[in-house]
Amino acid sequence: MELKKNLGSDLRRWYAPFLNFGLIISVGAVLAAFEWKAYEEKPLLEISNSNSNWDSEVIPITIQSPPQAPPPIVAPEIKILDDDIEIEDLISIDINFSGDQEIPELIFEGPPTIEVASEILDFTEVQAQFQGGMDAWYAYLKANLTYPKQPQRMGIDGTVFLRFVINTDGSIQDVEVVRSVDPLIDKEALEVVRNSPKWKSAMHHGKPVRSRMTMPIKFKLN
Repeated sequence: MELKKNLGSDLRRWYAPFLNFGLIISVGAVLAAFEWKAYEEKPLLEISNSNSNWDSEVIPITIQSPPQAPPPIVAPEIKILDDDIEIEDLISIDINFSGDQEIPELIFEGPPTIEVASEILDFTEVQAQFQGGMDAWYAYLKANLTYPKQPQRMGIDGTVFLRFVINTDGSIQDVEVVRSVDPLIDKEALEVVRNSPKWKSAMHHGKPVRSRMTMPIKFKLN
């Protein structure tokens, strides 16, 4: 036998309406609580009785006039004199030269000499060298060469190649950088070569000649 439910005694048929109604009331109460404003009853502020000093401080209104234009530049007046006016103060130069004195004739013994710079040789029979040899050169570099501080902190090292000319008297000129490492290191290498003592000049066909040399200078961090 099948059991049948009585609709009048079913308690869950009003469950959904009551649940929705309760949610609506709860949300409305929360919104009303947040939107509720409380006003404190105070007398209105009377401006006429307030201790304001608005009328006591009057700010003056100043009208600035535009800057005046600079006065026009007046050209100086140039006076034009007549050509007939004679100038009395003349400049006289006395060279103490009589008209009877003869001027000696300049006689040249030969054609004028034209000075030609001696040739710079890249390859010679006897190469130029530092006074005392390479050991003396390395000792000079060790005593006079300074490692710049900034390249040291940055960890920069390397070999600078310099090219320079050694004259017949052993002096140094035309020092230039062939291969660079760092501007500060290059500058230090140039200075130490320019200030070096005189070298022994190169020899070619038994005569001292000007020669060109390329020299490496090594900067290495320990």
